[in-house]
Amino acid sequence: MEIAHRRVATVHFTLSDAAGQAITSTRGHDPLVYMHGSGTIIQGLEQALDGRSPGETFTVEIAPEQGFGPRHDSLVQRLPRSTFTGSSVPAVGEKLRAQTERGPLDVVVTALDADSITVDGNNPLAGRTLRADVEVVDVRVATPQEIQFGL
Repeated sequence: MEIAHRRVATVHFTLSDAAGQAITSTRGHDPLVYMHGSGTIIQGLEQALDGRSPGETFTVEIAPEQGFGPRHDSLVQRLPRSTFTGSSVPAVGEKLRAQTERGPLDVVVTALDADSITVDGNNPLAGRTLRADVEVVDVRVATPQEIQFGL
């Protein structure tokens, strides 16, 4: 059976950056199980999986536009320390939830100095070309419950 819309696919993958540095992997863990066509995985990987069958292995390069999108400089902001209330100053690498005009946004603290804190609201993988090494483990028809409520 091939991977197609509303079929449940089980895959192992290793996601790397353009330099070959591993970012994440299901190897040594449970495989990824998803419903094809539901938009739950990045577009470039989903497109590359379309029509594949159990036992197939392949590598695909995923451009930022088909992955986590481009980086947006407007999502990097330098804010006065006085913006942050509370007794402790966030550390570089700490994740925070910011309130924006469009609602909540997860940001990461990227720099600190005496007067300001720099935060970045981009996905850490935004703007990066990715490589996925993939193995299709299983494909099956989704149950009516899975179709109605998701996996």
